Amino acid sequence: MTKISPEIEESMLKESILAVSADVSFASDHFPKYKLGPENQILEEPKGDNNGPSLKEVVERETTQLSEQHKRLSVRDLASKFDKNLAAAAKLADEAKLREVASLEGHVLLKKLRDALESLRGRMAGRNKEDVEKAISMVEALAVKLTQKEGELIQEKFEVKKLANFLKQASEDAKKLVNQEKSFACAEIESARAVVQRFGEALEEQEKNSEISQKTQEVEELIEEVQVARRIKLMHQPSKVMGMEHELRALRTQIREKSIFSVKLQKELALNKKAEENKSRVYILHGSETLGSCLRLQPCSDNAPVLSKSSIQWYRMSSDGNQQEIISGANKIMYAPEPLDVGRILLVDILSNGQKVTVTTSVPIGSAAGLGGYVETLLRKSSSEFNVVISQINGQDHPSHSTHAFNVGKMRIKLCRGWITKSREIYSTSMLLCGVRGDGNAAAKSLFWQPRKGLSYVLTCESERERNAAIMVARKHALDCSVMLGGADDLGSLFCFA
Repeated sequence: MTKISPEIEESMLKESILAVSADVSFASDHFPKYKLGPENQILEEPKGDNNGPSLKEVVERETTQLSEQHKRLSVRDLASKFDKNLAAAAKLADEAKLREVASLEGHVLLKKLRDALESLRGRMAGRNKEDVEKAISMVEALAVKLTQKEGELIQEKFEVKKLANFLKQASEDAKKLVNQEKSFACAEIESARAVVQRFGEALEEQEKNSEISQKTQEVEELIEEVQVARRIKLMHQPSKVMGMEHELRALRTQIREKSIFSVKLQKELALNKKAEENKSRVYILHGSETLGSCLRLQPCSDNAPVLSKSSIQWYRMSSDGNQQEIISGANKIMYAPEPLDVGRILLVDILSNGQKVTVTTSVPIGSAAGLGGYVETLLRKSSSEFNVVISQINGQDHPSHSTHAFNVGKMRIKLCRGWITKSREIYSTSMLLCGVRGDGNAAAKSLFWQPRKGLSYVLTCESERERNAAIMVARKHALDCSVMLGGADDLGSLFCFA
């Protein structure tokens, strides 16, 4: 910023002048020079061309330039400019104080000069007295003009103070902006550093992964080379390879023979053990203890009572093994286990001449292989159809052996032949469905179905698997309808089954 400061005369005696008013300011710090013009007008001598524009004009012009350049300047440059202007305003205020001192000096000098002229006028006469009076009038005119200049300087001082306050506020705002921008810049720098650090870590990890993958690839190549070398070596030693193959075949043959021999020994041990047990038993259960087979009661002693003259009743043990659940209708020497019997121990009581003999299965009844998956496949369908032959209706043998369709749906069961429907009933508490509990070679393939009270069928399926699958699917659909489907006395077992 360009500053113009007028010169101060060193000849003034500042020590002899007392401050009169703090509100008075002047445009110059020395007493101006005047001359008497035409018609006794007081004229101020022209200033030299070397004096530039006033300090106020310079400050206003540069303030305008700063306002115009505000959009092009950065926040830091703007704050610096405002600080410079604020310093210039402070200097301007200091210079105004000096002008106040100079103005007071002018008033004092004018007063002294007027007093001196007044004293001379009393002692002068004639033409000299007229000259003194003319000088006194010139001094009074100078005092009036000096007073006018003081008013102008007071207004100029007020504007300078206003400008200084504005520049001070602008400087403070600029400093706040600088601090805010500095904090933003620091945050961005930290963010950029974090991003750079993450990129560096990612690059390091990528380099490590590339090194690991390269090492892995080298290891794989070495393994392949070793395998190729082994194959080449074996190709050049065919006799050794053939010898190893012969040894392996011989070992496999020996293992197979020993396993066959072990199975034979186990069977012989089982037969011997069973024979020893049968010696102490009166009756035994003959048949596989799995679902889909038939268990037949046979005497194993010459002293055993005749089964045809004995009372027989089959039971299934409860899950906890503390209770015997009667199997309604199972009072024959043969019984075909049904799905409710899986995982249970079966036992049969033989009562003859007041003596009671109990025979049990050695292990719980096992499930048939593949039956669970077959049932799950059928349950995914809306209905399942099984081919059956009607053996009995209401306990009477049925002469026809034509094939019927036993359709098990999600809501009902239907028995039909082509378009002719024999029976169709929804699941209810009066419906019964279970395996046939009587003699006959087809007991494992037969099931008992009672659609409603007063009507019952004995149906023979194509296989044991079909019979057990039909019972399990029907019971699952009935359970979804909140109906327990079973035999006459199977309610407790059905609750356990569910």
